[in-house]
Amino acid sequence: MTALKLASWNINSVRLRAPMIAKWVEEAKPDVLCLQEIKCRTEEFPVKAFKEMGFEHFHVRGQKGMHGVGIASKLPLEDLGDVDLCPRGEARHQRVGVAGVELHNFYIPAGGDEPDVEINPRFAHKLEFLDRIEAYFTARRVSDPALVLVGDFNIAPYEHDVWSHKQLLKVISHTPVETEALERIRKAGDFADIAREIAPMDEKIFTWWSYRSKDFRKNNRGRRLDHIWTSGAATPRATSGGRDAFKVWEDVRAWERPSDHAPVVLEIGAK
Repeated sequence: MTALKLASWNINSVRLRAPMIAKWVEEAKPDVLCLQEIKCRTEEFPVKAFKEMGFEHFHVRGQKGMHGVGIASKLPLEDLGDVDLCPRGEARHQRVGVAGVELHNFYIPAGGDEPDVEINPRFAHKLEFLDRIEAYFTARRVSDPALVLVGDFNIAPYEHDVWSHKQLLKVISHTPVETEALERIRKAGDFADIAREIAPMDEKIFTWWSYRSKDFRKNNRGRRLDHIWTSGAATPRATSGGRDAFKVWEDVRAWERPSDHAPVVLEIGAK
């Protein structure tokens, strides 16, 4: 198994932000870049622009509208096939083999504004999606699977993954029903939440800041919505570099016309 510099980024329109991605890639130099919310059909993914960045291998699940996931890689990718996880059939998940791991890229629904399934079908959809993910990893669990899960989970699970635990307990992304569902998924696949494996639980870590905040640095009302999880043989590789191997590129959130998410990078060591 080779070393791997893995990045995850909700880009909020890959075509719109291709120049920004190119600027960041030149600095960060990821081997594999997992994108969410690409907002384009599969055939519309800007392959040429990514090849100019040095990527040669692609796996894209796009669709017209607000969703879509894509992986650009400098290393060969093996298509491992789709899994029927989204209740609405939206392009929110993909899986590939790369560098000795099985890599899953997720874009879990945000869930709307009201955390009540009776009046908010978007929240009901989110919870059903989470239930399906839990059932999938429970059913397929095998010893030493070397899985890596990345993406925009749209859930900040722990107290210091949000700017105010108390004020956000009734706000979608940090409600107990969501955080408990995410924890069931983590346990179902025996996953390690890498950010919390290598950083103290009381350290504030954010990957998302609302567009509504005019000065996101000053207010710093962020949430950790973007995750990298591992299981089996992938976990010691993922934690081998310690805290220095994990980075949230917060500065990118301050660039002109940014995504509201910052890229997250993890350097996974060779076996």
